[in-house]
Amino acid sequence: MTIFDKNVNRRRLLQGGVAVTAGLAAPNFFIKGAWAEEFRNNPGSAKSVKFGFNVPQTGAYADEGADELRAYQLAVKHLNGEGDGGLMNTMTPLSLKGNGVLGKKIEYVTGDTQTKSDAARASAKRMIEKDGVIMFSGGSSSGVAVAVQSLAQEMGVIFMCGLTHSNDTTGKDKKRYGFRHFFNAYMSGAALGPVLKENMGTDRNAYHLTADYTWGWTQEESIKNTTEALGWNTVKAVRTPLGAGDFSQYITPVLNSGADVLILNHYGKDMVNSLTQAVQ
Repeated sequence: MTIFDKNVNRRRLLQGGVAVTAGLAAPNFFIKGAWAEEFRNNPGSAKSVKFGFNVPQTGAYADEGADELRAYQLAVKHLNGEGDGGLMNTMTPLSLKGNGVLGKKIEYVTGDTQTKSDAARASAKRMIEKDGVIMFSGGSSSGVAVAVQSLAQEMGVIFMCGLTHSNDTTGKDKKRYGFRHFFNAYMSGAALGPVLKENMGTDRNAYHLTADYTWGWTQEESIKNTTEALGWNTVKAVRTPLGAGDFSQYITPVLNSGADVLILNHYGKDMVNSLTQAVQ
């Protein structure tokens, strides 16, 4: 998310917001008989377990997916104790010993969500049925995360929600088999409130440009709740297609709106860069 403060020349901007992280949060139990009638691909006495990393390798969030996948691969090395054990040597106390998870070596398969819900579900289903994963992660797009979390529930396989920021992922669409370690849009709004008040005051007119899917919707709602509580006025909120490359058509209405703050409820390097260039 990016916030533009338009004073005299419309060029002074404040960029704030959403820290982008990707990491691996592995299930810490492989107990024989756990959810015996529902939990699929229980490893039992096998010496290894298989995880699935379902990330956007193509599509609107391909850059974020590449970073996410590198983080997962590095985490597997740490967990398996390859080389010097990496991060395992820096964390104490720690139940992980660099010998996998509970002594079971971690293997993994990857998939391409294409930043599309249908493709993501198909990829995850293949991982579960063909590759036998006991857990899969991913979700650079919150729309994708919501879709595959439902699949995880249907098939009895754990989904670790990675890099999904929508309130809906574990709010409205929460599932027994979905686990979230990433903060949500509500938390972003709450954290930004004091910063916005200190840096921009309480008398502002804000214009929102919002990515038209579940993350953008809940991000806009959360930021509006925060800014309006400060005393800001929301001039208008306009939704833009996910993956749009040219935002020039949206800028003139912003400049003619009387707003002095532009809030971009957008995610992804290319989209934010494109909008930033259009404003400047």
